[in-house]
Amino acid sequence: MSAPKPTPQEPGAKGPGSAPGGVFAKYAHLRDTRSQMLHASPRDPFNVVIEKPLSASEGVIEGRPTLLFGTNNYLGMSQSTPAREKAQAVARSMGVGTTGSRIANGTFSLHAQLEQRLAKLFGRKHAMVFSTGYQANLGTISALVNKDDILFLDADCHASIYDGAKLSGARVIRFRHNDPADLEKRLKRSAHESGARLVVIEGIYSMTGNVAPVKRFAEVCKANGAALMVDEAHSFGVLGENGRGAAELDGCEGEVDFIVGTFSKSLGTVGGYCVTDHDDIDLMRLVSRPYMFTASLPPEIVAATLATIDDVEAKPELRAQLRANAAQLHGGLRAAGLKTGEHPSPVVAVTLDDIPQALAFWNGLLEAGVYVNLSLPPATPDNFPLLRCSVSAAHTPAQIEKAIAAFAQVGKAVGAIKA
Repeated sequence: MSAPKPTPQEPGAKGPGSAPGGVFAKYAHLRDTRSQMLHASPRDPFNVVIEKPLSASEGVIEGRPTLLFGTNNYLGMSQSTPAREKAQAVARSMGVGTTGSRIANGTFSLHAQLEQRLAKLFGRKHAMVFSTGYQANLGTISALVNKDDILFLDADCHASIYDGAKLSGARVIRFRHNDPADLEKRLKRSAHESGARLVVIEGIYSMTGNVAPVKRFAEVCKANGAALMVDEAHSFGVLGENGRGAAELDGCEGEVDFIVGTFSKSLGTVGGYCVTDHDDIDLMRLVSRPYMFTASLPPEIVAATLATIDDVEAKPELRAQLRANAAQLHGGLRAAGLKTGEHPSPVVAVTLDDIPQALAFWNGLLEAGVYVNLSLPPATPDNFPLLRCSVSAAHTPAQIEKAIAAFAQVGKAVGAIKA
């Protein structure tokens, strides 16, 4: 089936808002860049519609079955039968929404139950649930530091962490990606300054799949009197004996002050959280604007999340399968001659030379029945385009082999694999 050709976008002003002084006038360069991309691509890579999921690893795109290697559905929980049944039952008994924020009229008993469950799962004293993972980073960072404080961020941190930094008003100091020595150097330079100092890293980095050396970072923070926050969004359910993430893998959970994560990856639903042993966490509920001024999670989502947490805890074999699948995909793509990260993880990114090559590669894969994510500069490390794959425990070895074969065939066709 041929791909739908998008309507050509003409450069220049479009409507009153695009005229000089209009609200969209400042995006003229972005409009032109997008128009050029759509002229070069038979599809809009940022507007792909999954018409229907067929399973956790396959969906219908453009009317045909397509392997899903770009959904972050690491443990296949988005299609969990117990979660669907719990959600249906709770929707019937409690309705489909709360109509308010947690701080006003939007806290149900299920929210408190979920927070207690998360605290127990992580072995922490406290947990706080947000409506999305994005808001968990925004709400936690902006509550913990303000204009009189300093934030130290890994250069490759997620956009939600940088947005939380902006909302906080704190001074931001970036350190080199996954480099504890560079962090320590910058912490020592600021040792004489007043105010709180908070370091933020990720367990698994969402664009590249790189895993953070959390224990080494924790040692540096402790030696220099800084608090440490780890975003385990992509590592929860993936790393560690119990799936609690990179800090558990490194045996240093007790040295991490705040762990933030999301329900929308390994747990397959939506929402976010912060867990900690700091007894003042309830103060965050009174100062965190992304917590205070957003409607709380609907009860059926909370019920589904509780069910998928049970699934994740009861089925450690899923993590073993995920590791095996990640190793198969990572090894297969490297053997095919593609440029990936050094270590296998559920996020496998293929680095390409330029945007035209990346566009052709991405379209070729979709034609071959494999959906991945296209990531373009400036949202990528070192400003190289990426084809970002996320592998799932639900993928079969045969599906992974099919994806590797598609990468090899298309890679040669677009010149990413040299003969």
